Amino acid sequence: MKYEQQLIKGVYLYEPIVHKDIRGELCKTIHSKSSHLNGDVFQLREEFVTTSAKNVVRGMHFQIPPFDHEKIIYCVSGAILDVVLDLRKASHTYGKIYSVLLSGDNRRVLWLPKGIAHGFLSLDDRSVVVYKTSIEYSASHDQGVLWNSIGFEWPVAEHDVILSERDRKHQALSDFLNPF
Repeated sequence: MKYEQQLIKGVYLYEPIVHKDIRGELCKTIHSKSSHLNGDVFQLREEFVTTSAKNVVRGMHFQIPPFDHEKIIYCVSGAILDVVLDLRKASHTYGKIYSVLLSGDNRRVLWLPKGIAHGFLSLDDRSVVVYKTSIEYSASHDQGVLWNSIGFEWPVAEHDVILSERDRKHQALSDFLNPF
């Protein structure tokens, strides 16, 4: 697999290996020998699957140390605009935002290092997203910042956005006490 470094340090986008034949297709989303980014080996601890209606925004989520984690994200069906924000104060890309279209058609996979806030906008009804994490979920370390406070122009009218109660209650980025 060929990993391409993106605008934010440590964020990689790659196209997985896809084999197609008359039966359908097989897609390899991660391979241990090619997942040694930044000197780390991704250790899968949990995997989550979400199904989202059009205009659902999920995010901007992360876990704080010592339960901060790496993530691997891809869209199985439908399409999402995936958005990430670098929260790492020592990073030369601190505060930068990166977005990319992930879809069931393009099969692209996004690799996120620790210290990155992550969210997405579902562009289709029933967009199915898989994300794998290197650390188990910890409710006491789970945090987020308000999706519309990060300085990103989401391609949806704010009154059309569908949010969870949890995501509505996130604090603005300007009020966030950054542990990264």
